[in-house]
Amino acid sequence: MSDDPRSAVRQTSRSLSGGFRRSSVAAPSVITATHVRIWLAVIVGCIVVGTTGYLIFAPGLRPFDAVYMTVVTLTTVGAGEGQPLTDAGRIWTMTLSLVGVGLIFGTVGIVAEYLVVEATSGRREARRMIEAVGKLSGHYILCGYGRVGLTVARELVHSGLKVVVIDVLPESLARARRGGFLEVEGDATEEATLRAAGIERARGLITTIDSDAHNVYVILSARAINPTLFVVARANTEDSEARLMQAGASRVVSPYTMAGHRLAELAVRPRVVDFIDAALSHGELAFSMEEVEVVAGNGLDGTTVGALRDSGVFVLAIVEGERSYAANPPADRKLMAGETLVVSGSVARLHELRGVGAKA
Repeated sequence: MSDDPRSAVRQTSRSLSGGFRRSSVAAPSVITATHVRIWLAVIVGCIVVGTTGYLIFAPGLRPFDAVYMTVVTLTTVGAGEGQPLTDAGRIWTMTLSLVGVGLIFGTVGIVAEYLVVEATSGRREARRMIEAVGKLSGHYILCGYGRVGLTVARELVHSGLKVVVIDVLPESLARARRGGFLEVEGDATEEATLRAAGIERARGLITTIDSDAHNVYVILSARAINPTLFVVARANTEDSEARLMQAGASRVVSPYTMAGHRLAELAVRPRVVDFIDAALSHGELAFSMEEVEVVAGNGLDGTTVGALRDSGVFVLAIVEGERSYAANPPADRKLMAGETLVVSGSVARLHELRGVGAKA
């Protein structure tokens, strides 16, 4: 057994997905550069052989006349004999004519087949997807496009973020395509699939597969390629939350646990929940809440909480640790690079604030 943990991840993912997994790389085109080179070599070879035959069977022809006779015969132009040919020369001409007809119709057939296959197999669309994903940077990769994944994708797009969907089910990929999302077909536990989705340039990864085992291996594969990636994982059972965190998830969410919390919060403090939902929604209110990072050299580095408040941005909390918050910081509190702020304000003002961080 290999000592490489990534090898173990790949072997286990194959056993989990079995024959259900499909390749994330589009099938190669019918006509490739090698095929074109072979075709050109055949054409040149036919011209050389035809010219040699005329020089043998029609000794009186000049080399240029022999090349001319070969080309017009192969192309079925039939411009006539440069000089009277012997019976052997005419038999050679008929032979080259048949070869030329075969080359012409064979080429037309191959090109027609290529065009039909391109139009019906989806290769052109797959290449377009690959090219579009290759241009992305700072996007999110969503593994699994079921009911949960669909909601996640819509929320990310509403936040102005780019999303690439990975799934093995053709019907899920078709839904993602109809929704306007870039998609990659394949097993998200495979490194090749994650690389096809641009994981090296991605800002984060969200795995919503309804199998905890698959989510664990997706995280392991993703961490092996991009150790700094922010990963959010779906937990389908309480026991799996610890395993997902150990695998390298930055955050773990259980839809069932969160649904229970929300039901309880709505029963106890419905107005608070409605207010937070409205602040985090898209387009419902003129104000919002946002998470902003203080980057060295940007407009936030060195400023104070009071200065931000005067500009219309209220600092609700400063994230001091992984999950440690300094709520309601004083007005004279200076902001330092590396800190993350939880802020509230008008949608337009927060958009400007995000732009300051993006430029830095």
